[in-house]
Amino acid sequence: MARASPSDIIGAPPAPPDQGGYGGGDGGESQWGGSRRASFTGLLVAIAATTMVFGALTSAYLVRRDVSAGWMAAPLPGILWLNTAVLLASSAFLEIALYCLKTGRRTAFNRWWTAGAACGVTFLAGQGVAWRQLRDAGLYISGDPAGAFFYLLTIAHAVHLLAGITALAYIWVRAIRFELGPARRTGAELTAMFWHFLDALWLYLLALFSFWG
Repeated sequence: MARASPSDIIGAPPAPPDQGGYGGGDGGESQWGGSRRASFTGLLVAIAATTMVFGALTSAYLVRRDVSAGWMAAPLPGILWLNTAVLLASSAFLEIALYCLKTGRRTAFNRWWTAGAACGVTFLAGQGVAWRQLRDAGLYISGDPAGAFFYLLTIAHAVHLLAGITALAYIWVRAIRFELGPARRTGAELTAMFWHFLDALWLYLLALFSFWG
């Protein structure tokens, strides 16, 4: 006669959060993450589209700079460097979180993922401070071309980052409900990869303003 497993006993408590694997992984990839190949293809399409948008904006920026007489580079608020450090820290926290998820430490994953998302929100708040400092210095989006492009490019990046934060929040909700498992890691991995891309995009913009402003 087959022996009943603990999960077959009515009222048996669930396994502790940090034991017994990831949990919530019995639905397969098709339930939440979908096909990994299709998901990663979609991510690459999104990254390519974003790259094209910022490539077009960069081209317009450089052309406008070359044809403008007396072009004056927009001053970079000092808080941008602190914002950059915070954004890079967020990527590091997300990578630690993914490692924790892969090793079955779900509570640790929740903690590090929350830290990464919090750093993303902090970066956006810091960008708001930078824009306010520029306005206080008399540099407006409707002013000189250099300042207008600075606002345009940084706001466009912030909009994409806000989309990334929304994805981080969605993963966070699934994580605190212990609904991420081996077959459901795809969403977390794709979100982290897109976030890293946004980090690299910000470093590119910072170099653009610093060396080609």
